[in-house]
Amino acid sequence: MQRASLERLNEARRTRRAVVLLTDLGNAREEVVIEGEKVPAGFEEPIAAALQSGKSGLVESHGRSYFLNVHLPSARIIVIGAVHISQALAGMAAIAGFPIRIIDPRTAFATAERFAGVDLVADWPEDVLKSDPLDAYTALVAVTHDPKIDDFPLGQALKAGCFYVGALGSRKTHAKRVERLAAAGFDDAAIARIAAPIGLNIGASSPAEIAVAILAQIIRALRKRDVMSPAGDAR
Repeated sequence: MQRASLERLNEARRTRRAVVLLTDLGNAREEVVIEGEKVPAGFEEPIAAALQSGKSGLVESHGRSYFLNVHLPSARIIVIGAVHISQALAGMAAIAGFPIRIIDPRTAFATAERFAGVDLVADWPEDVLKSDPLDAYTALVAVTHDPKIDDFPLGQALKAGCFYVGALGSRKTHAKRVERLAAAGFDDAAIARIAAPIGLNIGASSPAEIAVAILAQIIRALRKRDVMSPAGDAR
């Protein structure tokens, strides 16, 4: 591998950005393609498929053979709120291969007894996210029903271009949330990215069923995301 390619790959990994190393198998020429940046003509579909699936492989283009080596950051889930839904979601996320962190300043809820073996932080999201910022490979799930806790991370998720942003609450609750976010300067397009009511519409009622609906919606958002558009500030 060429040094320039290696440096770009390492920088993409360091900043948690998806990247594809495109190699011409006939002459060993390389090109590094970072998600959201310009894609070489004729490779739009195979590179998009590789970025969405995370699978490397051979591709034919312009009468030549190429190998697409894709490197994706580990998609993770950040949950705001140590509630019953979070308890169910933590176990399901682990089975599906998603690292998960739960943040809640309410120490009566955020206890080791309720979340054994889970990455749990009993602190305000504002403080936690300073040292562990959100990014495009983070799914943000807000489930406290408390705007003093939920609103800040929701705004940060929109700014960071998180691939999934969801918030629990009725349509009336969400309408008030929309008003607050608009007053904070977020436009309609950014606010519309929030999945609310949260989760796929499967008629879920129990906390475990709602967790299934949320996880399914997260997976769909990850695998169906627009990998050709630049990620980042959606404000």
